[in-house]
Amino acid sequence: MRVLLILNPGSATFKFEFFALADNGEATPRYRGLVDGVGRDSARLLIERISDNSVAEDRQIQPASHPDALAAVFAFARQHGYTLAAVTHRIVHGGPFFQRAVRIDADVIAKLETLTPLAPLHQPVGLAAIAAVSQADPDITQIACFDTAFHTTQDPLGARFAIAQRWHDAGVRRYSFHGLSYAAIAHRLPGVVGPELAEGRVAVLHLGSGSSACILHRRQSVANSTGMSAVEGLMMGTRPGNLDPEVVLWWMENAGMDIAAVRRELYKASGLLGVSGISADMRELLASSEPAAALAVELYCYRAAREIGALAVQAGGLDALVFTAGTGQRSAPVREKILARLAWLGFDLDPEANAANAARITRDGSRLSAWVIATDEEGQMAREAAALLAEG
Repeated sequence: MRVLLILNPGSATFKFEFFALADNGEATPRYRGLVDGVGRDSARLLIERISDNSVAEDRQIQPASHPDALAAVFAFARQHGYTLAAVTHRIVHGGPFFQRAVRIDADVIAKLETLTPLAPLHQPVGLAAIAAVSQADPDITQIACFDTAFHTTQDPLGARFAIAQRWHDAGVRRYSFHGLSYAAIAHRLPGVVGPELAEGRVAVLHLGSGSSACILHRRQSVANSTGMSAVEGLMMGTRPGNLDPEVVLWWMENAGMDIAAVRRELYKASGLLGVSGISADMRELLASSEPAAALAVELYCYRAAREIGALAVQAGGLDALVFTAGTGQRSAPVREKILARLAWLGFDLDPEANAANAARITRDGSRLSAWVIATDEEGQMAREAAALLAEG
């Protein structure tokens, strides 16, 4: 059986999924897995059957480098008689180079390497995964899918910062991220909200450890909250979102922080964790009785609602709102707080539907509707890879 292996790597973990590839190009998910502890002395390999969520394999990998972890995943494929048609990677930054999925070659890698300064924490992880696959099997086809590609339909005006042209020409501009998640929602919209509403102006809140907002019109990206990096926009688990640049200068001038320290503060010590001083996990904060936890939650929801208002201006209106990703899909209190701040737009929350994580969480008479739709970045990557392979 020909399969696609979808990789979604992190610095110490990577998620993966096997999709069976039919002759007509349709990709069907079969197994999902996680390697936790990559780069340590030992890592855990967990693989589940998607059909019934049962465990297919659960064991330790020693040693646990990226090549070792991939070798274990490849061995699983061989044991099941799978032939890998391609390994497909989630790449955070495609910059101005890539508007769709591409086969990876030396030229693609060289371009991706030039984008590392624009995504210093994420791009090296994606490049390391590509190198690890090449080490494990130099002849296998590799495909890159980009979080930025979906947003290339936006008005170029939205990509501009109000800085000198030379900096824009050097790549200092807004790119927007979480595009694979938004593309997955755009794919699912007609089947959930109906074909007519799906073509309208639909705001999507991708709320998780990394968070962003996007407005779709005719299921294409019109505007997004993130910018040159995934730090801009919404408040996140450990990232602050929109921040006056003078704050960074103040840190450097008055707190003696160097670039590395500033980057740690922006990526690892702000957001929910920084405000609460307790946790970056929304579930822990909602369960806490500490005033700082409540403050972090309220600020998170306030910032999300404010961003929706700003994006609606760019889109010229709003017809519906979709919540997705971990917090968006599973946290009824967060959705309630955000919609309470947006009630003036015409959202009339149905508390029972919201508590049940129903698909539609507003009442039938609500002027604007709100929805909960599960994202599927791996499924979107499989569709993009299958389409690319079908082109020959």
